Amino acid sequence: MADNQRPGEFELIERYFAPLAGPGGLGLLDDAGLLRPGRGYEVVVTADALVAGVHFFPDDPPAAIGWKALAVNLSDLAAKGAKPEGFVLTIALPRNWTEGWLKDFAAGLGRLAQQAGCPLIGGDTVSTSGPLTLSITAFGAVPAGRMVRRAGAKPGDVVLVSGSIGDGALGLKVHGPDKPGWVAALDDGQRGFLADRYLHPQPRTTLAEALQRHASAAMDISDGLVGDLAKMLKASRVGAEIDLDAVPLSGPARAALMADPALAELAWTGGDDYEILCTAPEGEYSSLIAAAAEHAVPLTPIGRIVSGAGAVRYSGKGAAQGFAHGSFSHF
Repeated sequence: MADNQRPGEFELIERYFAPLAGPGGLGLLDDAGLLRPGRGYEVVVTADALVAGVHFFPDDPPAAIGWKALAVNLSDLAAKGAKPEGFVLTIALPRNWTEGWLKDFAAGLGRLAQQAGCPLIGGDTVSTSGPLTLSITAFGAVPAGRMVRRAGAKPGDVVLVSGSIGDGALGLKVHGPDKPGWVAALDDGQRGFLADRYLHPQPRTTLAEALQRHASAAMDISDGLVGDLAKMLKASRVGAEIDLDAVPLSGPARAALMADPALAELAWTGGDDYEILCTAPEGEYSSLIAAAAEHAVPLTPIGRIVSGAGAVRYSGKGAAQGFAHGSFSHF
């Protein structure tokens, strides 16, 4: 489609983004959106930027890009125990964007927004000579004083993770253009599962209330279990002992590790899981597991918090374990 046949900025917003707006979006016709947190609630704010060629492949399905852009923010809100209230979107479109691409992007974004009860309330749309760039700021509500911080872990607390670990990092390899040899050892179902875990992360929004009630600390796993645990330990000024044999792996991830055992380090450090890493006191962790199970989300104990700021000991297969790389880093 030629540039002069594309919708202008206001028509583009009306056609593709206004249908995603909630009441606080004011029809996307005003200069700002409006949030009304309930009496006794506080607002939790998180933001993530995604850049083509860095956070996703430029030729990824546009619906998956839209889904993931919101999912990574909802994952942060879930880890803080916050209920999603709305989000703002800034999108910088490259010169070669098409209406078909934007329609599919908005559809994927809208599916997750509706599923999570997190409507669009505003944002900005611009063009760029650089790569496609997205930035979402999401807002959540939590009862005053109940946000679950990274800094609350105490010696004796149990360390837990939701779901399964490593699927996102392995899925990136399966989905990417330069597939390593071990990918051929997986069947179609296993490859499809891992790729989908990378393309469509599932934010654990249903765990928010359980984390409020029972967790002492929490964060989402975006840059890898090993690296994100280190961030939590630093914030809480504690250490940890972690049993890597207890870290939950999906069936497809186990199949990948059987094909290439060296992938274990990638699974633990590679990122893109968007699961919840949390701690809970001895008297609370079983209740936390039970509350998560009511939403069909498994929580698995993988270790304990100990004294000693930042010190962490990993063990697996009867021996101490170490890692060449702690986590994904942009810098």
